[in-house]
Amino acid sequence: MTTPSAERGQPNVVLIFMDDMTHWALTSSQCHTPSLDRLRTRGTTFTHAFNQGSMEAAVCMPARQMLLSGLTLFNAREHFMDVPHLGTVMGENGYATFFTGKWHNEVEALENDYNEVGPWGPNMLHSTEIGGAAYHRPSEIATATDADADADADADADADAWDPRDRTRGGHWLPSEDGGTEHSSERWTDAAIGFLEQVDHERPFFLHLAYHAPHDPRQSDAEFLDLYPHDDIRVPPNAFGRHPFDNGELDVRDEILAPYPRTPDSVRLHRREYFAILTHADRQIGRLLDALERIGAEENTLVVFSGDHGLALGEHGLMGKQNLYDHSVRVPLVLAGPGVPVATTDALVYSGSIFPTICDLAGIPIPGHVDFPPLKDVILGESPTSESVYAAYKDVQRSIRTQRHKLIEYPKIGYSQFFSIRDDPWELHNLVSDQDQREVIDELRGLLRDTQRGLGDPLETTDKE
Repeated sequence: MTTPSAERGQPNVVLIFMDDMTHWALTSSQCHTPSLDRLRTRGTTFTHAFNQGSMEAAVCMPARQMLLSGLTLFNAREHFMDVPHLGTVMGENGYATFFTGKWHNEVEALENDYNEVGPWGPNMLHSTEIGGAAYHRPSEIATATDADADADADADADADAWDPRDRTRGGHWLPSEDGGTEHSSERWTDAAIGFLEQVDHERPFFLHLAYHAPHDPRQSDAEFLDLYPHDDIRVPPNAFGRHPFDNGELDVRDEILAPYPRTPDSVRLHRREYFAILTHADRQIGRLLDALERIGAEENTLVVFSGDHGLALGEHGLMGKQNLYDHSVRVPLVLAGPGVPVATTDALVYSGSIFPTICDLAGIPIPGHVDFPPLKDVILGESPTSESVYAAYKDVQRSIRTQRHKLIEYPKIGYSQFFSIRDDPWELHNLVSDQDQREVIDELRGLLRDTQRGLGDPLETTDKE
């Protein structure tokens, strides 16, 4: 079956956006994502896509501002509500537009940007109060057995009785119309498929599906947890007991998900549940891809898959994303559809380029306010890639990264880290005091200053070590 939009040559667009998904989970042999593997065989995978950062602990909010507006970090912070967003631009160019899932910006924008809004949820789906049973896991108190947890879902919050399978805990387990429960990833996917099945195919559609997964609380059924036996989970080589110094954000909510010092068992516990909820979300993505095929829209639909930021999950003694190590600033990015070759590229790009890239590939003029460059020419191998990427976190961290080297500065404490990132991808060896690297470090510092000025970053960094 061929849709009218295919006959006109104008592609449909599906944007799938994850929350807290690490870049490496997309390609890791340890995390089962067969639906995303299927998508990758049809398009281009960017292995080095980056979030530009955040001025607040909720890193996902500015990431979504940049995605929706095309503005760089500081411009988005000031002018997000002053410019037309991606959904509006698609609608003004003839697209039927629909949103479902996580919304973490002004509700006014949600109501204005899309023709139709399906079920949606807030910034986070809490299963307990902050600091409750879903935190400090595993507890120092003996862990409750599965039988105990099943028998007493209201077990003492001081014990490690929180169970990701426990549907009475709320969080991702949402009440369903039949009086039971359903997972957030299932609800958002059902809504997206419902839109695909009823949309008027006389014009192209833009579907924006934003999952809460794999953000904590990382809940899923036993079927998915059983794929990941605890003792089989690999612990990364940079899994420290504690971060080696105060990076300016060690007391944020994410960091109390596990107790100090971090242990191999605590890292395995959190990674096991992370992999399970991600595999569950992958199954839902498979259902969506099947629906596109079923309605005859697969060949003429551009599918863009990405996420807001990464996550530490025990690396460098951290659990969250409030840092500038690669595990937290790199994001997955896949584009598949008409005109997109099957390829993998290590080009340094920003996820903020998704907006102009969708416009470019859909034949829509890129709005003049958009800061980030489109990636169409990069995808086609017709444009040189960026030589560096920048990231910021509040007024406590700044970084600049090239393909070979990376500098992170902590201006509040006058401390710097320099990594030979190509040779040291785990960011283990700080070479900032190595005199043989002095010229490269000075060049990166100059590049960081120039990039800060170009982006309107008001923070003055330091040359101290």
